[in-house]
Amino acid sequence: MSAPQTIHAGCVLVGEAGLLIRGASGSGKSTLAREVVSLALRAGRFGRLVSDDRTRIEARHGRLLARPVEPLDGCIEIFGLGIVRRPFEPAAIIRLVIDLCEDVARYPEDSDRRIALCGVMIPRVRMQAGASSADIALGCLSGVCDTVVTL
Repeated sequence: MSAPQTIHAGCVLVGEAGLLIRGASGSGKSTLAREVVSLALRAGRFGRLVSDDRTRIEARHGRLLARPVEPLDGCIEIFGLGIVRRPFEPAAIIRLVIDLCEDVARYPEDSDRRIALCGVMIPRVRMQAGASSADIALGCLSGVCDTVVTL
């Protein structure tokens, strides 16, 4: 087990898989979180917020565990509306990290496809900040986009 860390990130749960969303302030973390949950629910899957803006992470039994930070549990920011309360889950095992970036490589290096957080290696995808990419995030989380064609 590792000591818990609080990071600037959001987290959602889809089925039993946690998606950790990182990025700079204003990069679209909360929007992507809401869109992923909404898309999962429309597809008949379980989808729920875990945390927004601040997330507590720690290694537990070889897995990365994410939890909301009090008093932000159950709160999410909606741009132009403010902070709203939503149903939330108290924890998630992270299966994928999405990093929202300004400059995304067209063809990422293999070393960019994984990241160590609290000593646990997690698959990672870099996405364009502000882009509508919930379907891609959900596909990656579901294993749809796991296979990469090498030319």
